[in-house]
Amino acid sequence: MSKNESTLVKQFSLQNLLLMVLVASFVCLPAAAVAQEAGVDQLRQTEQTFVKIAESVSPSVVGIEAVRRSPERQRDRRSPFDDDLFEWFFRRRSPWDDREDDQRQQRRERRAQGSGFIISEDGYILTNNHLVEEAETVKVRLLDGREYDAEIVGTDPPSDIAVVRIDADDLPAIAAGDSDDIKVGQWVLAIGNPFGLTHTVTAGIVSAVGREVGIAEFENFIQTDAAINFGNSGGPLVTIDGEVIGVNTAIVGPGGNIGIGLAIPINMAKDIAEQLIDDGQVVRGFLGVSIQSLTPELAETFGLPEDAKGVLVPDVIPDSPAEEAGILAGDIIVKIEGREVTGASDLRNRIAAKRPGTELTLEIVRNGQTEQITVELGRRPGEEEPVDQEHDDIMDQLGISVQELTDDLARRLGFEDMEGVLVSDVQPGSLAALAGIEPGILIQEVGRTPVTSPSEFREALSETADDGRILLRIHTGRAGRYVVLTLPRN
Repeated sequence: MSKNESTLVKQFSLQNLLLMVLVASFVCLPAAAVAQEAGVDQLRQTEQTFVKIAESVSPSVVGIEAVRRSPERQRDRRSPFDDDLFEWFFRRRSPWDDREDDQRQQRRERRAQGSGFIISEDGYILTNNHLVEEAETVKVRLLDGREYDAEIVGTDPPSDIAVVRIDADDLPAIAAGDSDDIKVGQWVLAIGNPFGLTHTVTAGIVSAVGREVGIAEFENFIQTDAAINFGNSGGPLVTIDGEVIGVNTAIVGPGGNIGIGLAIPINMAKDIAEQLIDDGQVVRGFLGVSIQSLTPELAETFGLPEDAKGVLVPDVIPDSPAEEAGILAGDIIVKIEGREVTGASDLRNRIAAKRPGTELTLEIVRNGQTEQITVELGRRPGEEEPVDQEHDDIMDQLGISVQELTDDLARRLGFEDMEGVLVSDVQPGSLAALAGIEPGILIQEVGRTPVTSPSEFREALSETADDGRILLRIHTGRAGRYVVLTLPRN
C-alpha cells in the first residue's frame, strides 16, 4: 500500500469513528431524557401518595388542650403539669402556658396542648396520658374547626396511654395497622399540632423498633426520623397505606426535633384503650415467672442455634398461673400465640397488655423438644379490680384518693401492726380537706367497718353513702380519732 493510500484509509476510519460517535449521541439523548422523565414520574407518584395520606388521615387527627388550676403551695408535687428536668432529654410533653387565674387564692392556670386521633365513630379519641392526666378540663378541636368539651375515659401512666371522648357521632375513625409487622426503613408520616400549628404533616422512615429508653414502665417504642415536636404528643404515626402504627409520644434530644422521635406501637395502645373504654382502667395480666433474654451463649448451652430468639425461665413463682400450667425452670418461651418472642421486654409487654383470665398458648423448648402449653393469666400483684363508677363518684365528692398500706410504708409512717388504707391524695377545698384529712393519714374504718384495701374502702363508702354521712376512723401515726363527712344533698 502506497503512502497516499494509507493516508486515505486513516482519514476514512477517523470519519467513520466520528460518525459513529455522533449517531450514538443522538441515540443516547432520548434514552437519558426518558430515564429522567421516568424518575420524575416516580417522584410525582410518591408526592401524590403523601398528599392522599394527608387528605385521608388528617380529618381523624384532633388538637387537644388540657387545663388544670392548681394552688401554688402544691408546686412541689410531681405531676404532668409541673416542669421536669428529665424532660430536657426525653421530651414527651407540650409547652405549658402558665397564667395567673386568681391572685387572691394563689391559684394559677396551666395549659397543655397536644394531639390525638379518633378511634371510633362515636367519639373515642386516643392520646397520651401525660397530656391529660390530672387535667380539670379537656377541649378537643376537629379539622373542620368544631370544638368539644371532652370527658377523660381513662388514663394509664405505665404505658402513657389515655382515652378521652367527645359527644359526637359519625366521626372519621382512623384505620389501624399492625405494628408487629413494621420494618426498619418503611416510610411513615407523623401528623399532629406542634406548637399549636394544627394538622402539620411530616415524613420520614422507621429508624428502629423495640426501643427502651426508660421514660415509661412498659416500653417498646418505634423510633422514627419524621419530625416530631412539642404538641405532636398523642398524634398518629401512619404508614403510606394510611394506617396508624404508633402514637407519637416523645423526642430525644435537648430542645426541639433532632430526628429521633418515639411512638408507642398501636397494637399495645389498642389493647390498653379497650380496657380503658370498658373498665376505665387497665388491669394487667400476670404469668408468674422470672425471665431473661436468650443470649447466644445461653442458646448454645441449651442446645439451640446461637441466633435463636426467646426468653429463658430461671424461676417459676409458686402458686402462679405459670406453675399451674406446668411451666418449669429451664424452659425457653419462644412464641406466644404463634408469634415469635424476641426478648424479655417483649414477653413482659405482651403479657401485661392482656387482661387477667386471658388464655394464651405458649410455645416452649424443654430439653431440646418443642411443646405447646396453655396458660390462663392471673392478676398482677398489687392491682385492684376495676372500680365501679358509683364508687368513683363518691371518692370524687370526698376529694380523696387512697392506696394500699404496704409493709414498707407502715414502717416508714409509724403504722406497724395496724391495718387500713393510706390516704395518697386530698383535693384542696374538698370535704376531706375541710375535715383535716391529709396525705399520709391511715383510714382504719368506714362506718365502723374495718377496711384493709382500696377496694374494701370503696365498697364500704358506697354502703354508707346513702345516709348522707360517712364516719371514718383515722390514725395520724400518733393518735386515732373519728371524723364525720357530710355529703352534699342532690
